[in-house]
Amino acid sequence: MIKVLLADDHSIVREGLRRIVEESADMEVVAEAADGRDAIRQVETAAPDVAVVDISMPGFDGLEVITRLKGSHPELPVLILTMHEEAQYIVRAIEAGAMGYLTKQSAPEQLVEAIRKVLKGHRFITDEAAELLALRIARGTHKQTPLDSLSMRELQVLRRLAMGYTNREIASAYGISIKTVDTYRFRLLKKLNLRNNAQLSRFAIQNQLIQT
Repeated sequence: MIKVLLADDHSIVREGLRRIVEESADMEVVAEAADGRDAIRQVETAAPDVAVVDISMPGFDGLEVITRLKGSHPELPVLILTMHEEAQYIVRAIEAGAMGYLTKQSAPEQLVEAIRKVLKGHRFITDEAAELLALRIARGTHKQTPLDSLSMRELQVLRRLAMGYTNREIASAYGISIKTVDTYRFRLLKKLNLRNNAQLSRFAIQNQLIQT
């Protein structure tokens, strides 16, 4: 049996994913997690063959989960699941070490196929996502947008600030100091030519970094 971990902070989404996975006779969901920290714990206890991880979760987000799992379980293939089909997300997920990228809209038709593919050591990206990446390269936009100038941690802090998290909450989530979070905030404002958290939030919404 192919053992699958599902990590998403919405129980309804997890229930739907579980049904999709367990319709295949050779697959079973061995663990579920509602946040990033629990996802990492479940990997230790349930030993899944594949992890399906939402990019937007409390605690550690999907990118942080990938980064940490690649350090502790480099052999574990991770599929990122998200509401967004944006080139920025695809690039960051792959850079972090994801083996595949699915939108929640495409999951019902493609989740099982994606699990099988990444388990064999291949990458899985939807046709629509691949087209976005191709257009991005063709237009010469790589490393030229404001988002491209941000490091992985800066992108994570930007999303948290835009969602209304305090510096203390962000520091706790990522295991860094409050002063370091403030430094990241200062860098974000400077790099994006913005003045305050309200403008950071507006920028994040306009670039589909957070759900509204």
